[in-house]
Amino acid sequence: MNQYSALQDAPTVPIICDLRSDTVTAPDAAMRAAMAEAEVGDDVYGEDVTVNRLEATLAERLGKEAGLFLTSGTQSNLVGLLSHCARGEEILTGRDYHIWKYEAAGASVLGGIALDPLPVATDGAIEPDTVHQAVKEDDSHHAISRLLTLENTHNGMAVPLARCQAAADAARAANLSVHLDGARFFNAVEALRCTETDLAGIFDTVSICLSKGLGAPVGSVLVGPRDLIERARRWRKMLGGGTRQAGMLAAAGLYALSNNVERLAEDRMRAERLGQALSAHGDVSQATNMIFFTPNGGVTPALQHHMAAHGVRLSGATGTTRLVLHKDVTDEGLQAAISGFETYSA
Repeated sequence: MNQYSALQDAPTVPIICDLRSDTVTAPDAAMRAAMAEAEVGDDVYGEDVTVNRLEATLAERLGKEAGLFLTSGTQSNLVGLLSHCARGEEILTGRDYHIWKYEAAGASVLGGIALDPLPVATDGAIEPDTVHQAVKEDDSHHAISRLLTLENTHNGMAVPLARCQAAADAARAANLSVHLDGARFFNAVEALRCTETDLAGIFDTVSICLSKGLGAPVGSVLVGPRDLIERARRWRKMLGGGTRQAGMLAAAGLYALSNNVERLAEDRMRAERLGQALSAHGDVSQATNMIFFTPNGGVTPALQHHMAAHGVRLSGATGTTRLVLHKDVTDEGLQAAISGFETYSA
């Protein structure tokens, strides 16, 4: 059972701490006000000024030529992959990365692109030698290796810049392009204490999710070279992702970029506090805003129901659970989670 599983029974008390994911964040009053006041137009015509501003803002911040607003991280990654690769070509990615495990092999199903999943190191990186060995010979028996995709953060781990650069260098030595699934890009930047361009500059394209730790309700932005983004725009339309008055959604993204990036450090610090409290009750692995926790006796439905009775929602996974801190977890909610775990007995 994976981290996206959910309990079937409804909680019996109000939930004050939802630890399933940072995707559960809700727009606050100030973000809703920004959405309501957004100037809008028809984005398929290129006339939504708020969408245009969001795309330009993220492209400039990450040192890229252009950006494209999409409805989800999966769609953003997909149009990026389709824009890099043609049918019969190949993407090297990580066996534990989201693009391989949780995006329904869209590049293969819809684009005729092969996916070669490579082993991922314990720090979330792919070794340069692994990349080098995975690139296929120029032989009609093989797909044509065209793109390497990396992920940062990976399972909450901020992969060091040097590790990302080494894998990217190995790919470029074989004439591959490099894409970053940066769903939690700003969490990585905060943890690595680097600049946004330090991380983004390693990659040709970067996908940024707005609806996780940044707290927007919808959307991702793909940034990269202008010609590739124009191809991505065509793919977005083909996939049904063209939107009309999307400025209300883009306004949420702009608000998030202005107000919710620096506060990601709070999520990391709360995760550290929760991880320390849980260390006496089982095995804990914590990085940035995520904790992977295997309590003594494992995660069971009894534990999940006990936590729900304390107003704390966990994923439906068994054995080990992923706990994700985010802007909607208050100090009160965090204490409820700590108390719930401490008072549980199998």
